[in-house]
Amino acid sequence: MLCIDFIPPNLKEQLIMPKAKLSKDTKPSFSYLIEKKRDGGEFSDEEIRFIVDSILDEEMPEFQQAAWVMATYFQGMSAQETASFAEEMMLSGEVIEMMDVSRPKIEKYSTGGVGDKTSLVLGPLAAAAGVAMPLMNGDDEEFLTSNGEKLAAIPKISTSIDLEDFSAQVRKVGCAFAELHEEISPVESILYELRKKIGAIPSIPFITAGTLSRKLAAGAEGVVVDVKWGKGSFIKSAEDAKQLARSITRVGRTLKRRCVALVTDVNQPLGSCVGASLEIKEAIELLKGEGPEDLQDLVMKLGMEIVRLAGVAGSTLSAKQTVRKHLEDGTALEKFKEVIEYQGGNSKVIDDPEKLPTAKHTKKLPAPKRGYVHTIDAGQLARGVQILAHGDGKKFDPASGVDGLCKVGTQMKQGEPLMIIHYNDEKRLNAAMEYFKASYRLAPKRPNPAPLVVERVA
Repeated sequence: MLCIDFIPPNLKEQLIMPKAKLSKDTKPSFSYLIEKKRDGGEFSDEEIRFIVDSILDEEMPEFQQAAWVMATYFQGMSAQETASFAEEMMLSGEVIEMMDVSRPKIEKYSTGGVGDKTSLVLGPLAAAAGVAMPLMNGDDEEFLTSNGEKLAAIPKISTSIDLEDFSAQVRKVGCAFAELHEEISPVESILYELRKKIGAIPSIPFITAGTLSRKLAAGAEGVVVDVKWGKGSFIKSAEDAKQLARSITRVGRTLKRRCVALVTDVNQPLGSCVGASLEIKEAIELLKGEGPEDLQDLVMKLGMEIVRLAGVAGSTLSAKQTVRKHLEDGTALEKFKEVIEYQGGNSKVIDDPEKLPTAKHTKKLPAPKRGYVHTIDAGQLARGVQILAHGDGKKFDPASGVDGLCKVGTQMKQGEPLMIIHYNDEKRLNAAMEYFKASYRLAPKRPNPAPLVVERVA
């Protein structure tokens, strides 16, 4: 019997690690690629192209896709690998070309946060300022309630837009709200569903490549990124959020695309309400230059980044003046009305928000004791709203939700309302109440306020 210890060292190495060099015409085995990433290797552009093509053509079995995803989850990717991966996924489907559009084309990406309705405001705002915003949101840009569901509160509006109409609307109006089209970066959609199955959603290379592949395929030249962290987001750590922001901007530069990111805190809900119809009403307020202070602040900061990245405004001061002008003179609000009409919706809701769906019943949630609002678990609150809106999977109820949310630091007396619950179904209310009650924590001392914007990465 041959003992491997007595084989000459060079032959022993060949037997144990048969890492054959691949010629350009040789297709690597899926096992080879999985092992290469498992051992910390870096893929060539050709290998990444082969992986993406194999997934698209259904040649790579799902179990090997899962093994490759998990190997990448733990070993990561370099900026060059991620850039190549993003480009190949972008090219795996349709790519919208808008070279004839003179406006700068800037997209906005958010990791999703409870009460975040900034995209609904920034699209029309940017269009009013001379920027084209092709807003096509993916599944990872929501936290339990999507922008599509929020917009569905507007009677007759459609967000299921084919690519030709989407492109035409961006050309004519300057902004379009659409659900992710199946022909845009299809491999990214396949891998996202797989990552959900195997617990690999919070992977920085996959989020980075997936985000950029979708946004660039939808016609964007640059991307403004809002990476949220906290209990109201799927990213729980500020450090993880910062790493993701750095990854997206770094890979964007590698792809020679303009990109800037803000890391923002969403440990408490943004604004004063959560729920489709209620959030549309709040978005209308924001487009009038009104609304909750935290959302006004975030709209201003993200809006400034958009107009600067687009080259519409040069300095910080001129960017601020541009955003403020279009909010105060009504042009952003008129643009939102135009977008709604173009997508078949009833734009009369702009002038009369009471035409939006309204719940039959309201109920106040009283403070159990006196004290200051110390923390709000935005995730628990969002789950309660989801139960009100979806119940046991029956028809979506856009009128349900919560408003009048007391923010962190608010001084409360016993019995004062922490929120007002809007509902149509008593059973759904009863099921949601435990989440609403668990979302607030009161304490004797006022907490120190946390900054909304944690870091800017460019």
